Amino acid sequence: MTPRPLTQRERDLIEFYSHCELGMTPKQFYRKWQVTYEMIAAICFRSLSTVNGWFARGRHYRRPMPNDLRNLALMNFVLEHFEEIPEELWSLLCRPSRNQGS
Repeated sequence: MTPRPLTQRERDLIEFYSHCELGMTPKQFYRKWQVTYEMIAAICFRSLSTVNGWFARGRHYRRPMPNDLRNLALMNFVLEHFEEIPEELWSLLCRPSRNQGS
């Protein structure tokens, strides 16, 4: 299969996205939404012990990675705008896993 060539518009979108500074700290997300550490772990694809480290103080503190900040910012965006996102886009973006049914 041959990769599809990019148009100038697609290159511009990649350039725009690559400079988009999406980020929300775990503490900001936790203060804004009534979530548990377990939910934050699921959003960021991390273990609960890793998330506990993000909220720890002193030598047990662990800094979240940039991907964690981006995942929380994206989830924040989805929570704020999910009603505006057409169902067709949801079905393209987030296909149910086999465990959740079809």
